[in-house]
Amino acid sequence: MRDGFRNQVAVIGVGCTRFGELYEASAEQLICEAAFEAMADAKVQPEQIEAAWVGTVMSQLAGDALGDPLKLHGIPITRVSMYCASGMDAFRNAALAIASGVYDVALVLGFEKMRDGGYHRPGRIHPVIDGGERAPHIFALSANRYFKRHSASKATLAKVAVKNHHNGTLSPKAHLRMEITEDTVLKAPLIYSPLGLFDCCPTTDGAAAAVLCRADRASEFRPDPVYVKGIGLAVMSGQPYYKPTFDYVSFPATQRAASVAYEQAGVTARDIDFAEVHDCFTITEILNYEDLGFCQRGEGGRFIEEGRSALEGEKPVNPSGGLKSFGHPVGATGVRMITELTVQLRDQAGARQVKGARLGLAHNLGGPGAVACVSILGNER
Repeated sequence: MRDGFRNQVAVIGVGCTRFGELYEASAEQLICEAAFEAMADAKVQPEQIEAAWVGTVMSQLAGDALGDPLKLHGIPITRVSMYCASGMDAFRNAALAIASGVYDVALVLGFEKMRDGGYHRPGRIHPVIDGGERAPHIFALSANRYFKRHSASKATLAKVAVKNHHNGTLSPKAHLRMEITEDTVLKAPLIYSPLGLFDCCPTTDGAAAAVLCRADRASEFRPDPVYVKGIGLAVMSGQPYYKPTFDYVSFPATQRAASVAYEQAGVTARDIDFAEVHDCFTITEILNYEDLGFCQRGEGGRFIEEGRSALEGEKPVNPSGGLKSFGHPVGATGVRMITELTVQLRDQAGARQVKGARLGLAHNLGGPGAVACVSILGNER
């Protein structure tokens, strides 16, 4: 289905809650807000939804996470849990189901309550690493290796944070809507050297949703549908850091998922007008530039330093503010990226609009580095 998948599925509606410390809202309230906004955007009634997929990592709810709050009873609802790529993998599954002809209209939703919930990862049994492994520690190893191998420093990382915080001020629903300076980033408390407070994305609550349909029916709902061009998912080692051959400055899962998505879409990295990438830490965005083919290996630092990924640059990256500013409720992030691509491709992103956007890419990395999902959307069929 690599060539046959392209342009067979359309995104006709998107919705997103405000991201942040939402102690006053339950998971069910967030689910309803995002889903009903997406359905209203698509001009679709709940009874027109034929199937649904939900991405979540921390929630103990299964498919009834959508069925009960939304009263979507009697239809298939599937939970997807794929680390930080859960929401985008839910989107992939829905798109494939529609492209195969099984359904005409489907709902995808990702959500997470992280601020007042817990996060337990069962089944981690490595005899040494699991005792102290945490995400800042892992990505700090990547940053230190990148500094040693290429011409980059903490000041390089700071430019990612400054850019994404600026973009986040232009996103009304972002978690951290504040400008910062390089000096602020460099003087912030260390979390795990060389990563400081402003090198790390926040812990966030939120939900996002999308309504998909068969492309040949899209005009029944909206005059400006967005088309799915390609989606790649790659699952590598459960923990690539366990492998002695892992080099810390690239992620094979991202490279493989991007390769599949580009092939399905019939494009290359050069054709992408803008991207939403997984910047859980500032170093991750730089590594993503290289793994996605936006620049050559070792040139990611210069890519940000030269302003090439800025909103006005040659290839804007994270115009929403990214995980760094918009926030990262892990199950919701992938779907939230799809909502950003959609509003950009409709020319509805307001002050953060990428000029002339026709083809956008969204990328999730999770596991950490064990899995990646890459989606490519366009506004021309």
